[in-house]
Amino acid sequence: MTAALILWGHALAAFVFAALAVAQLRRPGGQWPHRAFVTALLLTALWALAVAGIDARDVSARLAESARNIAWLGFMLALVRRDRSGNVAIGAVYMVVMVVAATGALFALAGVMKVDADTSSAIDSARLVFRMMTAVSALVLVDHLYQAAPASRGGIRLVVLALGALWSTDLIVFTTDYIQSSWPQGLIAARGFAMAGVGLLLVVAVHRSGDWTLSLSRPIAVRALSTVVLVLYAGITALATNLAGSYAGGYTRIVQTGIVFGATTALITLLSTPWLRAWTKVKIAKHLFRHRYDYRAEWQRFTATLGTPGDAPLAQRVVKAVADLTDSPGGLLLVPDGAALGLGTVWNWTDMPHGQDEALARHLADGTRIVELDRVRSGTAPAEEIASVPAWLYDRPDAWAIVPLVHGGSLTGAIVLARPPVDRALDWEDFDLLRVAGRQAASYLAEDRAHTALADAARFDEFNRRFAFILHDIKNLVSQLTLVARNAERHAENPDFRADMVATLKDSSDRMTTLLARLSQHSGARDEPLQPVDVAALVERVARSRRAQHAIVTTAVPAVARAHAARLEQVLGHLVQNGIEASATDAAIQIAVETRDGQVVIDVIDSGCGMSAAFIRDQLFRPFVSTKPMGFGIGAFEARQLLVAMGCTLGVDSREGEGTRFRITLPAADMMEVAA
Repeated sequence: MTAALILWGHALAAFVFAALAVAQLRRPGGQWPHRAFVTALLLTALWALAVAGIDARDVSARLAESARNIAWLGFMLALVRRDRSGNVAIGAVYMVVMVVAATGALFALAGVMKVDADTSSAIDSARLVFRMMTAVSALVLVDHLYQAAPASRGGIRLVVLALGALWSTDLIVFTTDYIQSSWPQGLIAARGFAMAGVGLLLVVAVHRSGDWTLSLSRPIAVRALSTVVLVLYAGITALATNLAGSYAGGYTRIVQTGIVFGATTALITLLSTPWLRAWTKVKIAKHLFRHRYDYRAEWQRFTATLGTPGDAPLAQRVVKAVADLTDSPGGLLLVPDGAALGLGTVWNWTDMPHGQDEALARHLADGTRIVELDRVRSGTAPAEEIASVPAWLYDRPDAWAIVPLVHGGSLTGAIVLARPPVDRALDWEDFDLLRVAGRQAASYLAEDRAHTALADAARFDEFNRRFAFILHDIKNLVSQLTLVARNAERHAENPDFRADMVATLKDSSDRMTTLLARLSQHSGARDEPLQPVDVAALVERVARSRRAQHAIVTTAVPAVARAHAARLEQVLGHLVQNGIEASATDAAIQIAVETRDGQVVIDVIDSGCGMSAAFIRDQLFRPFVSTKPMGFGIGAFEARQLLVAMGCTLGVDSREGEGTRFRITLPAADMMEVAA
């Protein structure tokens, strides 16, 4: 029964693959992928026919299997476009796997030779190990092809899935044979029908047509190469243990343990050696790729290092980003210091330099020269370049290259790179990449310095703004004290006047202390929460402090608003002072407080000269604009700024020759806040 299933299953598979090959031969198209596809189909049909008509263990079936595998690997290689830099490397990977498949065929031929039992067993084990290595390596390549295939191109994805099913079936059969040490007849029978299913899947893929060529990126090529090498390493180790089982006699277990332990130790040592990893990277890039760098990956890493703040400052990230391009273990940044270059920051660099280098700054000023320090030391560099390199760099053997950082035609710095683990001379790719990276890094440094300059300017602007406000308040205090001194000549004997004068002097002293504190750089406006404020009491306090200066009449109802008491008092002081300066000496200033619609309204009314609508609209709340000869134009501007910060409003109603009403509208405090 099993033999019949093997026969009919593989015969069906042979029919499907042969029919598909004939159909493809009739289609026009002589390109290499099409020819490779037809060849693989015919060899697969031949292999299935050999298994059905002879036996899967016959040498002819095994040779046909190796030929089938090599043909499908050639077809997969043909799917990769030939104008990509990764094709040299991926071609090498495919050639290695093809060699493994061909080696399995050689062991199949060796199996027909007349040898002793131990040698025959070793040959069978070796052949089985190579067949498993071929299947696993091919599956690795299939996986990378699947990753490279766009989802929109369903035809090529079906082809890749069909090939994955083909080698997955082989791997299951060979692994079972290796573990059980017996030929799995049941799995062989199932494999025939599975191969027929693979053929039908290819039929569907062919009818979807589309472009079957693929482009494998450099990372995919490197991962495929690494994985295949590991598979081969593991396969060779397994083969060595099998051979030890055949020839080591009574020491089999000891020898096998030594092989496994030694292979594992060697692999760990190879993977954990930084110099060897760097050497391998250099050799792979040199011999398997058209270009040394994967520019897309390098640029992504470069910009990610620059743009990710982390714990390192920007200058240090700039050094690291440029050093990572050439695998340099460290570097230092030289920054302009007058006409020279001085030490900026370091990354993995010891023995900090001292002094300044004017000659080096002049030499690097145009930004086109990347200095190779090895050429300087050997005397093959231009004389001007040799003369520009400072002695501390010349005498340091691990200093490798100097990369200028130029932005907008000016030198923003220079990076000294440490020698990479695998020493080599700089070539044109290094020069091009470092030159572009240097310009990009220079733009980051220039932008950072511009931000720093803007921050400094903003701090100066904040200080100047505070100083302007303070000058305005000082002017108000001077005016207030001047009026008090003038009125003291006439009312010095009046006890009420003396009491108001003492209160005014005390208030002026407190306000002067507050003004000095506001000049401090640590006295920025704090985001204090709004508190319930007794507006009537605050208005009365402001009026009392100014009555020695000018007549003030208050009309207030009990009202509690949500505000900052000190800021509200400052606003009222500005508005009252403006009213006093705009009014005649015998014209009283009125302050009225009332509540309406959940709000507290404060009106400051004077009967002075008034303002035009155009002035109110265009100039009243602009800083440094005033209609008064000695005015600073700050009071109304600062008053509105303070009120807006508290969520309040300031309105103005004025007529020229009649007077002005300033109206402050504050949110009323609710009963819960007042009770608290």
